[in-house]
Amino acid sequence: MPHADGLLVNMVADCDACAVIRVSGALDHSGEQYFRTTMGGHVDTGYRYVVLDCSALVYCNSRGLNCLLGLHWLLSRRHGRLLLAGVGRRVLWMLENTGSREVLAVFPTVTRALASLPVAYRPVWPPHPVSTGPGA
Repeated sequence: MPHADGLLVNMVADCDACAVIRVSGALDHSGEQYFRTTMGGHVDTGYRYVVLDCSALVYCNSRGLNCLLGLHWLLSRRHGRLLLAGVGRRVLWMLENTGSREVLAVFPTVTRALASLPVAYRPVWPPHPVSTGPGA
């Protein structure tokens, strides 16, 4: 479900307690409301753990950082956790230079992020491919 300004937020895998969501494009003022609304909707459906696959997140400024910190706060209040996976060097630089790296859990891959959760809270990973060939 793309945002008009290029932010893309896609559910990749989920189970009762956890969702793996891929964020692509730029997380800044133009996508801030879309991100907050979309992620708030996911949390409202009952996910306590959210793994954000940031491997395609090319830009994140202070407004985007506030979105991530807000999501972290929301999940913490629900006794859950936000896990960032595949964070690129530019976004990682921002997290480190603002001190946010000490607050937000960062993992090199989605697999490693999911491994930090109890087995009962992990969705199937990698997700099963959708069959599009003959007989599908």
